[in-house]
Amino acid sequence: MPIVDAMRAEAALDPARAIAFQGSPGANSHRAANEARPDFRPLPCFSFEDALEAVKDGRAGLAIIPIENSQHGRVADIHFLLPESGLSIVGEYFMPIHHALMAPPLEDGMPRGPTDKIEAAYSHPQALGQSRHFLRQRGIVPLSYADTAGAAAFVAERGDPALAAIAPAIAAELYGLEIIQTHVEDSQDNMTRFVILADQPAFLTNDTQRPAMTTFVFEVKNIPAALYKAMGGFATNGVNMTKLESYQQGTSFSATRFYADIIGAPGDPAVDRALEECAFHSKELRVLGTYEQARPRG
Repeated sequence: MPIVDAMRAEAALDPARAIAFQGSPGANSHRAANEARPDFRPLPCFSFEDALEAVKDGRAGLAIIPIENSQHGRVADIHFLLPESGLSIVGEYFMPIHHALMAPPLEDGMPRGPTDKIEAAYSHPQALGQSRHFLRQRGIVPLSYADTAGAAAFVAERGDPALAAIAPAIAAELYGLEIIQTHVEDSQDNMTRFVILADQPAFLTNDTQRPAMTTFVFEVKNIPAALYKAMGGFATNGVNMTKLESYQQGTSFSATRFYADIIGAPGDPAVDRALEECAFHSKELRVLGTYEQARPRG
């Protein structure tokens, strides 16, 4: 794709000032990269793994990855990929998400309307999930694709007027599609949280003007009340935990790992004591990053 080749060539001129994202030009992650780091050159990558590898092998200084959506929950596989990547979270970005239904123009050149028959719509599973009521009400079959803008490019290439894509409105302009309807997401309060990763951690002091978040993963010991004991240190030390999610590691279903966000940074005595107590009751605890809050918690 010429536009992808051009963006990759531009990023290669100064890799340290490139930010890798998963998806095709025009995807929500592309927009997030532009907004979160407007002084960086966006580098499109096929998969989340490719975006992380771009930082590890020096083709980009940063990567921006969606981690959770207010409407559809956490992004699949991210909890496995982040710890395995060896990269550090150095920032976060919150972006309102709006989707548009778009399709190839009609052969007669007439403008398309909301009553035009669309049989199926391609998009990323997250976007399909965020628009599932819209699709069901109109009898449109959801079809999964690697990313939203890539779905738009695929639909444009197919040229079938019965096939549509759900993607950011900018993708219609990039790939010559016609927008049939905007704001097809089921909730207008649709927000995605992205994390920004680098090969070196960010070091934040306990500056009250720059409140910090710390993200870590841990696996508790396989003994009764281990999770309860591991969590106790955060309560007794007054550390606010804003996120705690479990996920299975391996196929035995006996090694449950947890992903957590807390307010504060290592170096704060309360945070240090809480993390130390959690580590004491855990087989493993690994901090994935400490970074400045993009929006207040609590």
